Amino acid sequence: MNSPSSNRCPFHDDAALSVAGTAAATATATAQQPPGAWPPGPRSFTGWVHLSRMSRDMFGTLSQWQRQFGDIVHLRFWPEHDVIVADPEFVRELLVTHGDALIRWERAIGVFAQIHGNSVLIAEHDAWRSKRHALQPNFLPKAVQSFSPTIAAATEQALADWPARDAQWPIESTLTSLTMEVILQMTFSSGVGSDAKVAEEAIRVTSAAANAEFYWPASWPDWVPWKRAKRRALADLNGLIERHMQARLSLPREHWPDDLLSRLLRLHDGDPSAWTLQAVRDECMTTFLAGHETTAATLSWWAWCMASNPVAQSAARNEVRRMLQGRAPTAQALASLGYLTQTIKETLRLYPVAPVLISRRSTRPLSLGGWQLPARTLFMLPVQLMHRDSRWFPEPEAFRPERFAPDAPELPRGAYMPFGTGPRVCLGQHLAMAEMTVIAAMLLQRFELSIPEGRTAPRPVWRVTLRPDQPLHLAIAPVRD
Repeated sequence: MNSPSSNRCPFHDDAALSVAGTAAATATATAQQPPGAWPPGPRSFTGWVHLSRMSRDMFGTLSQWQRQFGDIVHLRFWPEHDVIVADPEFVRELLVTHGDALIRWERAIGVFAQIHGNSVLIAEHDAWRSKRHALQPNFLPKAVQSFSPTIAAATEQALADWPARDAQWPIESTLTSLTMEVILQMTFSSGVGSDAKVAEEAIRVTSAAANAEFYWPASWPDWVPWKRAKRRALADLNGLIERHMQARLSLPREHWPDDLLSRLLRLHDGDPSAWTLQAVRDECMTTFLAGHETTAATLSWWAWCMASNPVAQSAARNEVRRMLQGRAPTAQALASLGYLTQTIKETLRLYPVAPVLISRRSTRPLSLGGWQLPARTLFMLPVQLMHRDSRWFPEPEAFRPERFAPDAPELPRGAYMPFGTGPRVCLGQHLAMAEMTVIAAMLLQRFELSIPEGRTAPRPVWRVTLRPDQPLHLAIAPVRD
């Protein structure tokens, strides 16, 4: 049994969730309610005060409302009706059973589209189904295996540049640089090179801009003077993608490497009307941004969990030593790293990279938990609350990888969904898990992680993905024989 972490969850500073009270509220909700009735929730004249509260402290606010009103909470943001759903059964019912009746919140998609164009992340209806169907083969488990040597080679090169020992190593920044290098190698067979710092700054600026715009009903156009930094950042990111595409198009087809860009360009060759060069650019942008940011965020939290739970770190390292014998992990070897995988899954439980899924809007009336909800209802799905709910995860704030052991008690369906669920489950989930496992294994082969003197637990903040409130530094030292 691993020693549980003593760090308290920063999202649950108030009194513990009253399971009995929540169960009573849920029981009330499951009784059939008449059309026109709404679930309980906080009230205000326009509701915009609630949005202001969430912008300052999303998870503290949502947690308080769950304790007060139950697992289904109604918010009135004039002119919208928003329903927060924090019960695993109802979330699965919504995303799976009613999946064909949902679209993503238009405001969020509009903000993301400024960066991602009309990629599979943005598209809806038939356009989304067509893109998903075309891209799916590149992200199936068997296809992902072919990327393992690329991931291992990039990781080997990056870790060789780390110092043997550092009391304040910028682990978050270096892991972000590493995952950026990995995704560029997988997408373009070329590293970020001299563009690294420019790309990191551009991603930081665009992420901050997107996060701020979510809480406003409309955006100022990007040409206004105070958006100069965002304009420059978008130009830098588009320039990075464009340079790689033009370099590839200048090569004879027979010299193209077998990477994601070549596969996308072959879709263009096969159906240029459906897969225009702009469509290829959009998918490259989404792959680059989502593919490195999500893994970097999770690996940063995993490193913190390892440093703050040395017993678990030691157990994972011993497994890596035993199974790999000093070799780089191959695709076939990943399945043998069961405990290491459990540490990553537990990290994703505590710090889901998407702590709130993109809100959904119903396109027709539907019934959920006994409530008859009209078309155009918005649904907010707080994964973070379900992952930290003591009904599904005893001692929810403790780091306990054994929750995901093969003989662990089965979780309620929907209680754990770091990659979402339903038709729009994360396309890159298998690639992300493989990449994180390879990097984590190779890091443990070389370094021991610990918390620097005087360092307190980082506070998670939601900036499109879940990141520490301050840049994360850890102490690194060579692994002792």
